Amino acid sequence: MVGPSRPQFVLFGSSIVQYSYYEGWGATLSHVYARKADIILRGYAAWNSRRALEVLDTIFPKDAKEQPSLVIVYLGGNDSTIPNPNGIGPHVPLDEYKENMRKIATHVKNLSDKTRTIFLTTPPINEEQILNNIVEGQVERTNEACRIYAEACMEVCGEMNIKGIDLWSAIQKIDNWQDVCFIDGIHLTNVGSKIVSKEILDVLKEANWEPSLYWKAMASEFGEDSPYDVVQPDGKTTFNMSNLIFPDNDQWD
Repeated sequence: MVGPSRPQFVLFGSSIVQYSYYEGWGATLSHVYARKADIILRGYAAWNSRRALEVLDTIFPKDAKEQPSLVIVYLGGNDSTIPNPNGIGPHVPLDEYKENMRKIATHVKNLSDKTRTIFLTTPPINEEQILNNIVEGQVERTNEACRIYAEACMEVCGEMNIKGIDLWSAIQKIDNWQDVCFIDGIHLTNVGSKIVSKEILDVLKEANWEPSLYWKAMASEFGEDSPYDVVQPDGKTTFNMSNLIFPDNDQWD
């Protein structure tokens, strides 16, 4: 481990998490929190809530020396696929999905008094854009199924008193969302990821958490003024860039 020690934000879930560093929302969080927190990626393409539960103790050991300050969980898109008649594949029945998410929420909440949780619901999908979306004559993924699992996720958030972000609704507020938010009908473009980033940062800004995990409220590492900082046009003073996000702070306010 390199030092100094920083707060840890863990992104945990399936491909929406794994691919979030491809010009996506995970990369944005790493950029915004570059001198404030370590963004740790634990994303696994094609995983469902069952498989996530199998490794929960390994990824989030209760006896770890340092526990994360924030865990952002995305699971549900694969769970919501149609059941395979041979009993294989990622589908998880709705009631089991909800129970799995409860178990994940409980585990994360019990890591430490300072560990916070945000659940992301499954976003909508563009069924027409998905290749090979037919399995044995049935549509494998539907936007309606995503809606049902998104609502279930938000229901669990209410029960467990944790923060939830309804991506299914948020993305559909964008004009022409079917055309601009997806690479392949499922995974997010830069436009789709920017919505996720903004929703997460809005929650972090508004959350009544102590300490605050909103980027502007957190100290920058080595943020003190220095004579080695960039020299101002007057030639006599310097400019401290420790809180500057290039190219534009305002879009993440």
